[in-house]
Amino acid sequence: MKLKVILLSFCLFLLTAISFAQKNKAPKSIISEDVIIKRYHNKEDLSRLQKGELIGLYSERIQVLIKTLPYVAFATKPGITMSSLGIPNNNDNKKALESQFETTDTFLEETNEFHSEYLPYSDTDKLISAILYYEEIMKSLHQYSDFN
Repeated sequence: MKLKVILLSFCLFLLTAISFAQKNKAPKSIISEDVIIKRYHNKEDLSRLQKGELIGLYSERIQVLIKTLPYVAFATKPGITMSSLGIPNNNDNKKALESQFETTDTFLEETNEFHSEYLPYSDTDKLISAILYYEEIMKSLHQYSDFN
């Protein structure tokens, strides 16, 4: 009798697990939610920071740009999904988007390794100029919708 109860419980557990596993996940945003610059800077702000902090800001701006620019034709802000653009939300398209995200993450990891090793040798003024330039690009992306 105990064996039947245990088997029945185990079968119910498996059925429950399978039913939850079959639920579709919500559509994934084309631009990641973590792609945000919380604060823009001016030259005076940046000149007060140490080089290590500047390198961190530089790498953060590169990450935001790399995760945003390839998708400008679709969106410039997080929250837009394939479904909202009319792209079929089938397995092939999901896999392609996931593959793109994985490839981008790998690229960013390698870029960050390079930056951590070689950016300390860069000129501080050039680093500040690059950060300001990248921030201007990001600001212009917010105005991009005005052109449509």
